Amino acid sequence: MARLKALFNWLTKTKIGYFIILLTFFWLKNYVVYLTKFNLGVVGSTQNFLLLFNPIPAGIILLGICLFFKGRKAYWLALLVDTILSMWLFANILYYREFSDFLSASIIKTSGSSSDNLGKSIAGILHFSDFFVFLDVAIIAILLIFKIIKIDVRNLKFKISALVELLAIALAGLNLTMAQKDRSGLLTRTFDNNYIVKYLGLNAFTVYDGIKTVHTSTVMAKANHNDLKSVQKYVQRHYIEPNNEYFGVAKGKNVLVIHLESFQQFLIDYKVDGKEVTPNLNKLYHSKNTLSFKNFFNQVGQGKTSDAEMMLENSIYGLQAGSAMSSYGTTNTFESAPAILRQKDNYTSAVMHGGAGSFWNRDNAYKSFGYDYFFPLSFYKNKKHYYVGYGLKDKIFLSQSVKYIEHLTQPFYLKLITVTNHYPYEIDKKNQSIDKTDTGDKTVDGYVQTAHYLDQAIGELLAYLKKTKLDKNTLLMLYGDHYGISGNHHRASAQLLGKSSFNNFDNLQFQRVPLMFHMNGLKGGIKHTYGGEIDVRPTLFNLLGIKDNDLIQFGHSLLSPDNPQIVAQRNGDFVTPEYSKVEGSYYYTKSGKRIKHLTVEQKRKISLINNIVTSELSLSDRIITGNLLRFYKPDWFTTVKRKKYSYKKSDTMKELKKREKKRKNSLWYLNNKKTTQSMFKTDAPELDK
Repeated sequence: MARLKALFNWLTKTKIGYFIILLTFFWLKNYVVYLTKFNLGVVGSTQNFLLLFNPIPAGIILLGICLFFKGRKAYWLALLVDTILSMWLFANILYYREFSDFLSASIIKTSGSSSDNLGKSIAGILHFSDFFVFLDVAIIAILLIFKIIKIDVRNLKFKISALVELLAIALAGLNLTMAQKDRSGLLTRTFDNNYIVKYLGLNAFTVYDGIKTVHTSTVMAKANHNDLKSVQKYVQRHYIEPNNEYFGVAKGKNVLVIHLESFQQFLIDYKVDGKEVTPNLNKLYHSKNTLSFKNFFNQVGQGKTSDAEMMLENSIYGLQAGSAMSSYGTTNTFESAPAILRQKDNYTSAVMHGGAGSFWNRDNAYKSFGYDYFFPLSFYKNKKHYYVGYGLKDKIFLSQSVKYIEHLTQPFYLKLITVTNHYPYEIDKKNQSIDKTDTGDKTVDGYVQTAHYLDQAIGELLAYLKKTKLDKNTLLMLYGDHYGISGNHHRASAQLLGKSSFNNFDNLQFQRVPLMFHMNGLKGGIKHTYGGEIDVRPTLFNLLGIKDNDLIQFGHSLLSPDNPQIVAQRNGDFVTPEYSKVEGSYYYTKSGKRIKHLTVEQKRKISLINNIVTSELSLSDRIITGNLLRFYKPDWFTTVKRKKYSYKKSDTMKELKKREKKRKNSLWYLNNKKTTQSMFKTDAPELDK
């Protein structure tokens, strides 16, 4: 008893004792959060030990700084540091719950371009248990205020404080050495931030990410022509010829791209209580005039929608951390689909989006991509109840878009970005026409309702295209940009799919999203080719008859019989028809059975796939962070000049009329200079007179 009393006195009456209390709480709460709030994929004794151990070096280093200060200042400064670290941990818990990733410098830097409706999103994912991370702060503050912990005003010798920091550095070195031994190339060839956190800890990841961000800026400053050579060699060596049978079948046709927000492939043919969730898309998917891809995967990272757009327009991956469009869309040189189509076949290009123009830095990035026009929310009428979540409701958005669509000169390349089917998947009762699912997961159960609403809006647009006969001269492309239900909802996902369980392999397969090309007379069918968003542009160019053998791109036409069918995920995982990689483990794709012991031949095949995945991701990162396309230009291509474009409404309408008058082939002109707006019929209750 006397010993316990002596220990209690030492802990509560000495500076070192106070430091030990803070460190113990810091270590325990981080470890508990790692186990309960994150899905780090810890396997084996080494990884479990490092997960338990890695908060300690960071805690000693950060909290130990306060040992150099005197008296009361040291105590309250240490508590302040612990509070800041707790806030950072709390923020990462919320971010991880929705995005299955950790906050990075790039995400924070570009948060202003992607923060619309943020408050509502946070409220939807917040759990009461998240506040556990502040419990120790509150307890220690109370103990200090009521003087149960007494402040030791004596100065601690500098030598002791320094030894504490040296011990922390030694422990951090040991941590890194053990991690590198278990995971070779941890800091150089890892694309999944989960690995950094489970081996080194959240705070070490923050430092690593910060250093990498600074390094990235340096890379761009030092980049030169020679850096592009390895990229060119790789792209040329892996180029795949397009499918000759389909080459140019849509030559000169309008291209209407419909962006299906957060739309996953499982929704196709899915029913709730016997009712189809997406009847219009189902009909399109199964049409004999539609090329539908059953095994098409999203490949986005932290940039989510912006990553999908980066791949679709450029066949270049998004970044490991942050959004390439947000961070580099204003400054980098690109050779994007709208600019290529304009220079090859005189296409007019436009994007229409019922959300803020600054979201994901679109108002700047689209200029770099060479889009002639951008019609964001400021071009639309926005009354009460018109707007939900991240933009205008899809029916209202599409019905208002008609007044701009009909004035586009043909052929046009038009992208319509829908947003109603976006987290938190809420729609007012007047627009609910299908029941929620009943998994008990609030994040998941409203998903079918907003997806059904989106499908209805697509049905209204398809009817308009048919009435105006625009469908006869248009290639329709529909794609899902990324998952709607993240990997943090395994139980609910299993219920939706009628499965008894749902693991990380299932979640990787759950990343399928739709890709459809529809056109009158197109030889369609449901294709089983494995591919991803990186392959969309080459596939589109195959259909349009655009030669792309001299472009820097990482995708391949999904119509080509020689397509390698290797789908890289942004975190370094992959899917092929034969094998899938999930967090360092390998599975048979067809059966989902984990491969516990690889044969010599399997090791050879998987090693080749891993090399392709890591090479493509690394080279793509190098292109973006080094702005390497400024050093490369095909003979026929003219570099996009951003100053040439203005997305102000007055400038846009003036230029639109000027081009329409010159070419005289817009839908409005072809309809005897009469509007077609009455041909768009919608049942949106907000528009009832």
